[in-house]
Amino acid sequence: MAIARNPQFVIDCPEPNSLAEFYAAILGWPAKTDPDGGWATVSSGDHFIHFQRVEDFRPPQWPGQAHPQQVHLDVDVDDLDEGEAAVVGIGARKHEHQPGETFRVFLDPAGHTFCLVKAD
Repeated sequence: MAIARNPQFVIDCPEPNSLAEFYAAILGWPAKTDPDGGWATVSSGDHFIHFQRVEDFRPPQWPGQAHPQQVHLDVDVDDLDEGEAAVVGIGARKHEHQPGETFRVFLDPAGHTFCLVKAD
């Protein structure tokens, strides 16, 4: 028997509402934002990603470990070039370090790393 269920990511960031809107645009999930801006969520109905405000947020520095990535998301895309154009169009930045050919590393507007992965 499982001890827990329904895993959800909580990502620290400086602006939860705007980061939730960013990931809502990537995933096509609705965003639920908070008027005070301290917490926001995107959800498919079955899966949830939450964003919480952290004062004096310092983004991870990848691939270095001075400020290691504490969590990152991998999302599948059918076409890496089309996926790249779409995420850059809504505010992502392509990371200068690209270690593979079947995925691409990006930074979200708060500086978190995430990868677009070529779907099988």
